[in-house]
Amino acid sequence: MPVSRFVVLLLAPLFAFKAPIAPTTGEEVIKAMHDKYAGKWYKTMSFTQKTTMANGTVQTWYETMELPRILRIDIAPLDSGNAALYHNDTVYSFRGGALRSARFSINPLLVLGFDVYADSVAATVRRMKTFNTDFTKVSANTWQGRPHWVVGAAPGDSASPQFWVDQERLLFTRMFTKSASGAVTEYQFNKYSPIGGGWISAEVLFFTNGQPGNKEEYTNIKIGETFLPGFFDPSKFAKRQPPAGPEQR
Repeated sequence: MPVSRFVVLLLAPLFAFKAPIAPTTGEEVIKAMHDKYAGKWYKTMSFTQKTTMANGTVQTWYETMELPRILRIDIAPLDSGNAALYHNDTVYSFRGGALRSARFSINPLLVLGFDVYADSVAATVRRMKTFNTDFTKVSANTWQGRPHWVVGAAPGDSASPQFWVDQERLLFTRMFTKSASGAVTEYQFNKYSPIGGGWISAEVLFFTNGQPGNKEEYTNIKIGETFLPGFFDPSKFAKRQPPAGPEQR
């Protein structure tokens, strides 16, 4: 075989593989995230959270979720009955075991860090558009040494509402929101590690106008648990009992 023909045949498979097509809309980024882990991502999770406030105050929170759209946060001590329950875009606040308030609220960190892998693409897009993110803008950037897709902003823009997604892992890592007064809040999901068929970010950082705010650190992480009937029902709120299930980390 002539050398030239041999080289062509050798290189042909390399050119058969095309580079991934860059998404052009935020909807395409959300769909890529969802599709990568469809049927693999865990459905339930719980962990103990060390919450360090900006003023140095430290609290222990016990968080339990059932995907999509359900997150229960019990604040230590557990017998206080102080808790918050996110349930289908309403947050219920309890004090002493009694309901104090209920209001519309979408938790963007729950949506992008967890729900996106269990909810429909359309539902995730609809919910995230409530944060005034421009889904027609998608750019490429690098953060913490890894390539990212940025939905809602061009490179160098850290003021517009936007969220960042790791291009390879398709995991949410960063978000910027802007309040009515113009204050910019940044959220970071750090220290990712695989668990079950998904991932968990064990550190979440908050910044306001570039200044450090709260810090969350997760331990005692468990997946695949079962819960007592009514555990996530705001009309049947009861003080938290330790759920059954194997510890994963």
